[in-house]
Amino acid sequence: MRTLLATLALSTLAAGASAQELGTPTLSSQSGGSAIGFTLRGGVGTAPEYPGSDSYEAAPAIGGSLDYLRLGGFSFGDPDPLYAPTGFGGMGSLRYVSKRDTSDHDELDGLDDVDATLEIGGGLRYATPDYRVFGVVRYGAFGHEAFVGELGADLYARPTDRITLRAGPRALFGDGDYAETYFGVSGSEAAASGGNLSAYDPDGGLVSAGVEFGAGYRINDTWGVDAIVTYEKLQSDAADSPITEDEDQFRASIGVTRRFTLGF
Repeated sequence: MRTLLATLALSTLAAGASAQELGTPTLSSQSGGSAIGFTLRGGVGTAPEYPGSDSYEAAPAIGGSLDYLRLGGFSFGDPDPLYAPTGFGGMGSLRYVSKRDTSDHDELDGLDDVDATLEIGGGLRYATPDYRVFGVVRYGAFGHEAFVGELGADLYARPTDRITLRAGPRALFGDGDYAETYFGVSGSEAAASGGNLSAYDPDGGLVSAGVEFGAGYRINDTWGVDAIVTYEKLQSDAADSPITEDEDQFRASIGVTRRFTLGF
């Protein structure tokens, strides 16, 4: 299930990759009226075919970040494309989780399909020029309809003014509905599997823990290129699930970023 941290991680979802743009922003910090600045990311990547799978497949890597918002007397971020937030602040978070189609996997025969999910939420971060720590909570619309939380941190290195490197730990938590959706096996599903899968009722809690590495290259104020590699190890009930074939999960992606700043 290609979970690609699409992480429209409105501040890089939990660790966003460095994203910049092409051209000159259409709005300056002195402009009046409402305005929004955001970065979009598009590329390709590889990830497990579903949580716990030992098989991988290519998938689109789509994401972005909300960099700036001014609405009435409220403002968030900065229209400067080179602005890097520091101190305490809020952040948005979005992640796309692709559909689990059990007809594509013989080992999942008997299980229910899981629709594609768009996880939407937000949280808090504390950042300095050298590191960042964050925590976010998201709710899955359409698919798993459950709550997940993510904790993470990053150390930054900037060998040049155009290159940003980062690395840090990640931990993903899910409630009972999330665990049941991706790692549970009901009695009827176990029967439908013909005995290949045993009934399993997982509890919510820590789903995975790992580390993420990122590298970003700023072409100019509008365009950039970034790459992300993530390793996570399934934990607790997720690791013990009869659905899980491999506790070690890897993801990698590379994409182009484009920043937009719009007044309205």
